[in-house]
Amino acid sequence: MNHQTMQAMRLHAPGQRLRQESVPVPQPGPGQLQLRIHACGVCRTDLHVVDGELPDPRLPVIPGHEIVGEITALGDGITGFTQGDMVGVPWLGWTCGDCEACSAGRENLCGNARFTGYTLDGGYAEYTVADARYCFPVSGYEPAEAAPLLCAGLIGYRSWRMAGGAEPRRLGIYGFGAAAHILAQVAISRGQKLYAFTRPGDEQAQAFARRLGAVWAGGSDDDPPEPLDAAILFAPVGSLVPRALKHVRPGGRVVSGGIHMSDIPSFPYRLLWEERSIHSVANLTRQDGTEFLALAPEVPVRTEVTRYPLERANEALSDLRDGRLTGAAVLIPPGAPA
Repeated sequence: MNHQTMQAMRLHAPGQRLRQESVPVPQPGPGQLQLRIHACGVCRTDLHVVDGELPDPRLPVIPGHEIVGEITALGDGITGFTQGDMVGVPWLGWTCGDCEACSAGRENLCGNARFTGYTLDGGYAEYTVADARYCFPVSGYEPAEAAPLLCAGLIGYRSWRMAGGAEPRRLGIYGFGAAAHILAQVAISRGQKLYAFTRPGDEQAQAFARRLGAVWAGGSDDDPPEPLDAAILFAPVGSLVPRALKHVRPGGRVVSGGIHMSDIPSFPYRLLWEERSIHSVANLTRQDGTEFLALAPEVPVRTEVTRYPLERANEALSDLRDGRLTGAAVLIPPGAPA
């Protein structure tokens, strides 16, 4: 594919619209796979990159880190993959493997890490290259339906594990978008009672949550009918942290699953007292990927997606920003299999 070009949507400056451009098809280096992209999910983290809420992206950059594609070429030193395999590429795209965090099995905290669609080119394009160490085999799903599993699913799964996994009987989820609609299915399959908090007045999202099995759904300004054992925040709204603390029982845990959040307002210590705790989730590990992508078809998780042609990436981002989506948005490059 030397000297060939592809279509890509690129960000040149935070706050600007993505530009559709013709750029060279990337070639795989040692340890890398080249993928023909079949689908790429549109994640709220992409919004944080495009809107300038995450600092120092590599510019210009191709966003997108929920990639599902077919291997079209392999760099030197690759084992375990062959051309034609379908794989997924997540947010965490490269780690050094040598630092204290990596050596301790906490590669999600690697200080030298690189991130797909942020400091590495991502999936809003026809082709990409990715570190084979951070590519996961994908099966059992059509590409567009698999794409949201690569971040919304993985981060949701890590957040759920940090909140206690299947142990909390009453689990609250704040922000009922892509991650929540995947995690809800996992939690309910494990016998948990799910309480869904949406944007105030968003009856469509509340009906969606009930359809998935939530025992209660209301606005983020509402109180649940009983105390929660744990709560997970996917909405990037700092004022929800003290609200969630108010709603969890003594000893309960509040987990923030987002990479960015507006400032958390001051709140009385009484809300944190009685051994309540707040935790954040940072990135993911390969173990998360392996575990969740095995779990998803077992549940089975079914993703609800809205497909957009690649050239309509700006529209998909706007729909996500303004809360017009139920489930997840997914971009389909030109020529990708239907």
